[in-house]
Amino acid sequence: MTAHPVAEDPASTTVDWVDDILFTGRDTDVCLRLPEPVDKGTLRRLVGEAQDRLAGAGLHAGGAAVLRLPPSLAYVAHLLATWRTGAQAVLLDHRLTDHEVDQALRRLSPQVVVAPIRTGGGALRVFVDVTAGVSAYSDRPAGSPHAVIQLSSGSTGPSKVIGRTAAGLVAEVHRYTRIDGVALPGERIVLLPSMVHVLGLVGGLLYGLHAGVELCPPERLGGDAILAAVAAQDTPATVLGVPFHIGLLASTTPAGPLPQLKRMTTGGELVPAAVADAFTDRYGVPLGNMYGMTEVGVIGTDLHGRHRPAVAPAPGIEVRERDGELWVSCPANPYVGPADPTRWADGWLHTRDAGVVDPDTGLVTIKGRLDSQVSVGGLKVDLTEVEAAVAGLPGVVAAVVVWDDGITAYVQTDGSLTEETLDKLIAERLAGFKRPRILRLLDQMPRTTTGKLVRSVPALRDAAS
Repeated sequence: MTAHPVAEDPASTTVDWVDDILFTGRDTDVCLRLPEPVDKGTLRRLVGEAQDRLAGAGLHAGGAAVLRLPPSLAYVAHLLATWRTGAQAVLLDHRLTDHEVDQALRRLSPQVVVAPIRTGGGALRVFVDVTAGVSAYSDRPAGSPHAVIQLSSGSTGPSKVIGRTAAGLVAEVHRYTRIDGVALPGERIVLLPSMVHVLGLVGGLLYGLHAGVELCPPERLGGDAILAAVAAQDTPATVLGVPFHIGLLASTTPAGPLPQLKRMTTGGELVPAAVADAFTDRYGVPLGNMYGMTEVGVIGTDLHGRHRPAVAPAPGIEVRERDGELWVSCPANPYVGPADPTRWADGWLHTRDAGVVDPDTGLVTIKGRLDSQVSVGGLKVDLTEVEAAVAGLPGVVAAVVVWDDGITAYVQTDGSLTEETLDKLIAERLAGFKRPRILRLLDQMPRTTTGKLVRSVPALRDAAS
């Protein structure tokens, strides 16, 4: 098992959970490298200054602050300052349009909005230099008691509004400390996913601050820059990302040995077997797998890559299978405002994911979305199986298979395939009733802000047109 500092089981929902859980350690301990080191003493000072700005704009305990900031030191400082105030943080991805942001503001009515006044460093920077402005918006209290409000990725349809309590966030941070294979105190996380979303927020920022693990985002989002971040220090490094980032690294040739690279851990969607094999063949380190949801955080892991594609339930999480669907223990309803009433009931979240729980080992295998089962001429077809077959073909970069008056495949290639060649390759691997009726070749597959492939049929049609 991993060796972590022993921590008490959290029950606090007071404003000092930030100090008790996230600001442990010495002032001189480095917590961020951007690329210059930021120690906890400096971060505390920046958080205090941000608290003063938020209070000056009208934020108080029980209120809410919308953060519309790109990944930056300003984002971290204002997030922690909001929580230290005893207020709710509403996290909006900085890539949302003004129309989308206005809709969220009208619905949530925060007391203050934090947005960039100036941004420097270029669009491809992972962490940017931001000067944040704080403006008053309303005098209403927060609409719910949650510490954080997030929007789901929107890969299959409109985003859901999801709330997490302070106690729930702290419990997840402690859950990470009990998972075999996470980065250890004194090591580094090369952080690639956005801290607006759950993997980067909890698995990266909050866990790193609590456990004494340095967060080291690369200067730019490219294979060479990620490897440079790994090589920048001598301490062991875990790369944390999503399947899109695995593809970046699998296609990047290291300039030399990388003894610092301990493993890569990925969350989000299922990783095609060909991509996973390409990564492990190139780097010779474990490719860890995580399964989670915005509603509950991390659900299951396989950080040593021993059970792919199965995962073991994370400590404190129970997973059940009912009629082919995975249910996950979730003590409180995570949805804020109007939501499908069948998604959560009696302490259980219906994931809408198809999967199997092994009765002997407890391992969980995710089969894809529950709605991926279709009938063709009276024969059942799993669109996840079809998609995996198409995505695994040589020359295919990414693929999404949906039902759109028939099985339809949207495919991004490396430029080496024609539609006719692709159709022949698919015919060699899939029975006739499983084969896509329509093939759409795209220059670039649409993705969500978290890097997930978009599966909304209207969005895919728009991309193809």
